[in-house]
Amino acid sequence: MLAQNDKNKIAQTLKSADTIQVQEPIDPLSPAKAAFYSAVLPGLGQAYNKKYWKIPIVYGALGTGIYFYTNNNKEYNRYRDAYKRRLAGFEDDEFFGRIDLNGLQRAQKFYRKNKEISLLVTIGIYALNIIDANVDAHLLQYNIDKNLTLAPHFKFNEMDAKSDLGLTLNFNF
Repeated sequence: MLAQNDKNKIAQTLKSADTIQVQEPIDPLSPAKAAFYSAVLPGLGQAYNKKYWKIPIVYGALGTGIYFYTNNNKEYNRYRDAYKRRLAGFEDDEFFGRIDLNGLQRAQKFYRKNKEISLLVTIGIYALNIIDANVDAHLLQYNIDKNLTLAPHFKFNEMDAKSDLGLTLNFNF
């Protein structure tokens, strides 16, 4: 009876020491899903990747681009309407007496250029949102465990009483 209990304990010890950790399978569609989610709703791909801290950055950047686009569009329309009224012979616009016809044309060109740049920057930020979600989902699939480490180490040099800095790359098989 005592020998049987010892055999069971040894078997349990061997069984627990012999276990292998199984890693979760890699979902090859995960980057595509993250990119699709970010394309549908900016920031949703970052939420899918569980990078919640990036969502306010995405919305802040997109909101800033949209703000500058709408502001430049409003100013462009103000100067364009005043220019059209001057060409039609009216002298009742808000800029009459302060800005001549050439000044209205220059202001239109300035705000139209800024409006177009704001639109391009906003589209670029939207594209970066999608690219970030895709790349982040790809990087989540890399095998990073204790067998592959890159770690800095500090060592006190006893010869000259100074500390040394090093970098170690370990591959364990």
